[in-house]
Amino acid sequence: MNVSDMMTAKPVSIHQDGSLRQALELMDKHHCRHLPVMNGEGQLVGIISDRDVRTALNSPHILRERWQDEQLATSLRVRSMMTPAPIVVEPDAEADEAARLMLDNHISCLPVILGESLVGIVTTSDIMMAFMNLYRSVRRYHEMPPGK
Repeated sequence: MNVSDMMTAKPVSIHQDGSLRQALELMDKHHCRHLPVMNGEGQLVGIISDRDVRTALNSPHILRERWQDEQLATSLRVRSMMTPAPIVVEPDAEADEAARLMLDNHISCLPVILGESLVGIVTTSDIMMAFMNLYRSVRRYHEMPPGK
């Protein structure tokens, strides 16, 4: 199984000059915890997570009511809190290589790059879903009656 088999293609991203509020709104709207950060030329320059956002707000939990009313959410720029130059993976990389990269580097997502273009994102949730689907397939295969 390759990364391309389990990644989220065409992920939602944000410009490096976007505000914290914009990042939070995108994460909320698209039900995601990570946003690739792009520059004006459309190149990947970083990644921002919900954890980065909580840290920037100095809050263990972001409550919708709290961040919508804060000046901080509007004034902070994504580039100031993103992880620059994130570890990336190619779509044809093996799934276990992506999992190893995440485990070794204590990260929960990898932008998927083909050449210079962002083509996807793979998260620990994507890997878990792929594992569950593979496990179900193996289990069904072993439960089949002989000769089928």
